[in-house]
Amino acid sequence: MLDFAIFAVTFVIILVGAVLYLYPSSRSVSGIPGLNPTEEEDGNLQDIVNQGSLHEFLASLHGQFGPVASFWFGGRPVVSLGSVDQLRQHINPNRTTDSFETMLKSLLGYQSGMGGGATEAVMRKKLYESAVNNTLEENFPLLLKLVEELVGKWKSFPKDQHTPLCAHLQGLAMKAVTQLALGDRFRNDAEVIGFRKNHEAIWSEIGKGYLDGSMEKSSIRKEHYESALAEMETVLMSVAKDRKGQRSQTAFVDALLQSNLTERQVMEDSMVFTLAGCVITANLCIWAVHFLSTSEEVQEKLHQELEDVLGSEPVSLDKIPQLRYFQQVLNETVRTAKLTPIAAQLQENEGKVDQHIIPKETLVIYALGVVLQDADTWSHPYKFDPDRFTEDSARKSFSLLGFSGNQACPELRFAYTVATVVLSTVVRQLKLHQVKGQVVEARSELVSTPKDDTWITVSRRS
Repeated sequence: MLDFAIFAVTFVIILVGAVLYLYPSSRSVSGIPGLNPTEEEDGNLQDIVNQGSLHEFLASLHGQFGPVASFWFGGRPVVSLGSVDQLRQHINPNRTTDSFETMLKSLLGYQSGMGGGATEAVMRKKLYESAVNNTLEENFPLLLKLVEELVGKWKSFPKDQHTPLCAHLQGLAMKAVTQLALGDRFRNDAEVIGFRKNHEAIWSEIGKGYLDGSMEKSSIRKEHYESALAEMETVLMSVAKDRKGQRSQTAFVDALLQSNLTERQVMEDSMVFTLAGCVITANLCIWAVHFLSTSEEVQEKLHQELEDVLGSEPVSLDKIPQLRYFQQVLNETVRTAKLTPIAAQLQENEGKVDQHIIPKETLVIYALGVVLQDADTWSHPYKFDPDRFTEDSARKSFSLLGFSGNQACPELRFAYTVATVVLSTVVRQLKLHQVKGQVVEARSELVSTPKDDTWITVSRRS
């Protein structure tokens, strides 16, 4: 899976925690330009709060100090990289450890599979990727069915009725991920509703409290989180027990059960995939449909590509790689929405970026949101323009950041597949329209999420 591009704020928070608790304090930033600590105890935390989000803080930091900049988290120096050139110098494409899995499991309090060495890490990574690929192959007709049900609902709406994107596409993602990952038990709506309740309780607290200790200060919040996590773990263990030894091997969990993983490891990998898969799939689909509603030209290009590649046949897994403009639209959706704006790594050994020495055990932030809208890398960076990905330089930069190619994580590839099915089904049958006067804003979360009152209207194609 991706070393640096998924659920970025989680990386930052947990890595900061690891630095603070596991390593002695350091007061040297090796001369890297940046901010002095505003407060001795909190460093620049109040500056981050004042900016409204870590992404906005980093955008301001790099605007002031350039592509390599520093600030303070508590008593620890942090280095942030804010351009493609600097990230290219720092990223290690041969890394075998998985920052996303390691950090998310650390946040959840999981330990299994985190210290088995490089060989075990490679084997676990291949197993995880194979499980995702097998799940899509075995369940593609089911995915088509779920999307057709949603589009059928949209088709039944009067022309000017507002369609709530977040509610509908979050619901689709929850149904798709649970049924494909955990099997037919989740064709029962009551199971999905229970899963969603616990998922939202867990996800709403991930990352909270590590900057200000707020969850630890609220016994009610902590009890609610721990109860939801325990209930989710019980459900996942029950699913694994029910499916173990059965002949049908169609779900993500089935592939894990066929390996030599322990029951605990199966549960943890299932937790990681369902938590990550639901959130990133939902938000990729929401942003993509929203951006399509702003451009009739892009919708028509997608419609024409469907005619050229598929004719009257439905979309199929083997045809998706031929839908190149669809890929461009999804790439541009990720870029424009800054889908995962921040990531981080702990500097394992002393490193160098440009003339700057980065000391061992320094927290290094990848300011992906800044890079994705850097005018030196992207022309007209705030414009939604899928055609930019016809250029080789744009594709290479995007791949370097971990959003496409072999370095893209399985959850993101899963989300791209679901989003392609959604978009192909929608643009074949409907035209999408903006709601006049609507201003779509993103919430500052682990993944860029439009606010709940994001709407479109639809009309049937003639």
